[in-house]
Amino acid sequence: MTRRITVYFSLLSPWAYIGHAEFLRLVAKHGLQVDWRPVALSQVFPESGGLPLAKRHPARQKYRILELQRWREKRRLDFHLHPQFWPFDPSAGDRIVCALVLDGADPAKFIAAAFAGIFEQQRNLADKAELAAILRESGYEPGGLERGESDEAEAAYRSNLALALEAGAFGSPTYVLDGEIFWGQDRLELLDDALTSGRSRFDVEA
Repeated sequence: MTRRITVYFSLLSPWAYIGHAEFLRLVAKHGLQVDWRPVALSQVFPESGGLPLAKRHPARQKYRILELQRWREKRRLDFHLHPQFWPFDPSAGDRIVCALVLDGADPAKFIAAAFAGIFEQQRNLADKAELAAILRESGYEPGGLERGESDEAEAAYRSNLALALEAGAFGSPTYVLDGEIFWGQDRLELLDDALTSGRSRFDVEA
């Protein structure tokens, strides 16, 4: 029986980028069906008690840079700690993912190309021309850009936020398997363990 996993994330998130390739490896290994659900982090944080980066204590901001370097080495990636166009408004790119999902397309290649564009190539994903180019380069129809601006894509984006908060997600990426949350790409090894063992979900009421 094919198992489903939901991913709440944003293209703005370096952690979702860092974990993307490893997550896809687990998807292939375990034959998972993925529900990709981009969410607006700027709305997740105030609803769940989190703070945007600029408002976090300097000690937390410094530690974040250490962790980025550690995971860059661990995942064998090559990315900029301070990409030229980051932070930016990710909503246009996030809604393209929503549109691809609505149209029955697997958005994983676009997501990977968008992440590489932001963190490795320092491209401006707030620029529609760049988004159109990334769609084309990753093998999708260019109409995905306009589709991402549709009312349906916007409604899906809003719905994802409500679903994320209902599920208990409070950051990106959040992986949800059978109702059990795995927050952060650094929990992917634990997710792999859960899938490999086939154990039942852990419950916070235990």
